[in-house]
Amino acid sequence: MPAPGENLRINSARLWDSLDQMAQIGPGVAGGCNRQTLTDADNEGRHLFQRWCEEAGMAMGVDSMGNMFATRAGTDADALPVYMGSHLDTQPTGGRYDGVLGVLGALEVVRTMNDLGVKTRRPIVVTNWTNEEGARFAPAMLASGVFAGIHTEEYAKSRKDLEGKVFGEELARIGWVGDEPVGARTMHAMLELHIEQGPILEAEGKTIGVVTHGQGLWWLEITLTGKDAHTGSTPMNMRVNAGLGMARITERVHQIAMSHQPGAVGAVGQVNVFPNSRNVIPGKVVFTVDIRSPDQAKLDAMRAEVERAAHAVATELGLGCSIEAVGHFAPVTFDPDLVKVVRQAAEKLGHSHMDIISGAGHDACWINRVAPTVMVMCPCVGGLSHNEAEEISPEWAAAGADVLLHAALEVAEVVS
Repeated sequence: MPAPGENLRINSARLWDSLDQMAQIGPGVAGGCNRQTLTDADNEGRHLFQRWCEEAGMAMGVDSMGNMFATRAGTDADALPVYMGSHLDTQPTGGRYDGVLGVLGALEVVRTMNDLGVKTRRPIVVTNWTNEEGARFAPAMLASGVFAGIHTEEYAKSRKDLEGKVFGEELARIGWVGDEPVGARTMHAMLELHIEQGPILEAEGKTIGVVTHGQGLWWLEITLTGKDAHTGSTPMNMRVNAGLGMARITERVHQIAMSHQPGAVGAVGQVNVFPNSRNVIPGKVVFTVDIRSPDQAKLDAMRAEVERAAHAVATELGLGCSIEAVGHFAPVTFDPDLVKVVRQAAEKLGHSHMDIISGAGHDACWINRVAPTVMVMCPCVGGLSHNEAEEISPEWAAAGADVLLHAALEVAEVVS
């Protein structure tokens, strides 16, 4: 006899239509999205999500960081809920699916349960976490970090964007300061569906990634100080070139990551050059190094090597050098029992799958500290993400949501 819900599938066309409708809010210039957190576009997207949730019979709660929680009641009001979700905010030149698939895929799971009259003992909560991207207000995964006790609410609400606008003031401006204390909710489990944001699943011909671990990271902000000087009239042997120092450190970051293979990555990301004039030798450069690994020992070793290399380059070139760690989280091990549930769901549905390590940070990485957590991934074309050309297929979206559905049914306990 088949298990409860054995043959259930989500409504693929409805999910794809929901993704398309959300993408019309905060459209980018090249087919993607620019729905940065706490903008008017974010506000509009939140209202659409709220309307859809209420039409699905869910009750919306909002905490003081603007995290949104839409609850479908279970038969046991005292049972701890099962949470599903991700984020609706995007990069300035973001895709249509990063984060959004996890929110609207979870909503589609609830809609499917409603369509088929499926009841669960545990309540189910669909979540939109505020400011996962960190594109406008650093750091990333900010509100889930407050929920999990990583950041204080005071710290989070004091973050400023490049225009000097303050997170707390912008949250109030768009009207999403809720009355729930952050982190007051207790979870039985959390499941997050997401696109891979990398090329592995597509390259391996797998439809589902069963996420067992998440990489840890260090973000190091390096400031090199030299001397502004005319590029044409300053002899080569008399230059104190901060730009040259950055170039050499960039190469060393690559070499260090390669020396720690497998399971390590590193690159220079954000760069600010001063005075940034075409005929002035840079007197100051501020840039970030992003190093990641699922192995804590490798992660810490790479950080130490990057810092040694930066100081050595600076000394050789006569530059001042300061280094500040501006972001960090430890490697994540997702709940083994939930990982098994996801793997079994993929097998039951006949989807090709493989275990995978998340290369990017996600809200689930923070929530994992306060509740059992797991992630489900589907491929994206060419592994491209944080780009308006980000693309997935309707079939990949449906497969991921189907696995999420069956995992949620198992964890939330179907009632006959």
